[in-house]
Amino acid sequence: MTAGSLHTASAHESPGGGALGRAGRGGRPVYRRSAGTRRLVVLLLSPTLIVLGLVVGYPIVAALRLSFIVEADRINPRTGLLEHTDSYGISNYTGMFSGRTANTFDNAFVNTTTFTITCVLIETVIGVAMALLMNKAFRGRGFVRASILVPWAVPTAIAGILWKWIFQADGIANSILHAKVLWTTEGFHAWLAVVIADAWQTAPFIGLLVLAGLQIIPGEIFEAARVDGANGWRLLCRITLPLVKPALVVAVLFRMLDALRMFDLPYVLIGPHKQSVETLSMLAQYELSNLRYGPAAAYSTVLFVYIAAIAFVFVKLLGADIVGRGVEGRRR
Repeated sequence: MTAGSLHTASAHESPGGGALGRAGRGGRPVYRRSAGTRRLVVLLLSPTLIVLGLVVGYPIVAALRLSFIVEADRINPRTGLLEHTDSYGISNYTGMFSGRTANTFDNAFVNTTTFTITCVLIETVIGVAMALLMNKAFRGRGFVRASILVPWAVPTAIAGILWKWIFQADGIANSILHAKVLWTTEGFHAWLAVVIADAWQTAPFIGLLVLAGLQIIPGEIFEAARVDGANGWRLLCRITLPLVKPALVVAVLFRMLDALRMFDLPYVLIGPHKQSVETLSMLAQYELSNLRYGPAAAYSTVLFVYIAAIAFVFVKLLGADIVGRGVEGRRR
């Protein structure tokens, strides 16, 4: 074999033995996976896929099946005895949109949506401000970072009890405002109390993710901008926010998904069966506690579809890179 043929053969083989295809974008070679490589990939991923199927897939399918089971208690005309019957139908879904149940569902849906929009907006602003503060170099920065992250480390149920003490009639909140507001009773003030408590607890989460994005921005970019005469506001709007957008979008997406299934904070802070703070998750829990498994599964399924739709639209519109593909992966 000649030297030229050796060079040609080696130029069309990958370091791992796979064949090289035509040059990709930018002149980079595109590696073609052989059948053996594909089988190896499937073999290595199969344990993870099986576990995900059992832990995630089976509960979803089981809940979807349960949501179509309609339970009824009827009197048998032949025996005159009360009988419990199960049948398949869509009554659990149609019942959400009729009668008093429709009003309850609409109220919970509105509360869930307004909680999500308001809390995420407030937490995003506070979280970005926290990240900018934690990214500065000053004495005691480690203590400040630890202090800011403490609320996020507090369990939600404990945070709910803590804020319930603060919002008592003789609590700190009323002492500061010099007022007598019954925060934990029915009304807008109960809704506002949940928003304040949730923003206090979860804004550090967004701050932490945004701080991670700030850490990878080269300092030379800011120095060059300052040399060109950019002030603090222009640095924030033209450099910091665009460069930190991938981390910020992912943080906002995760917070939206978490806020849409809000349950424990309003349940502990305000209590159950309060129209001003009742969410879809609380409706599902209420049906479940009364052993109405079909309607509970139907509420859970509707909430799951709502969350999945929001996540899909959010990723498609804003391009949230939640799988770490990077810029090149999004372009393909």
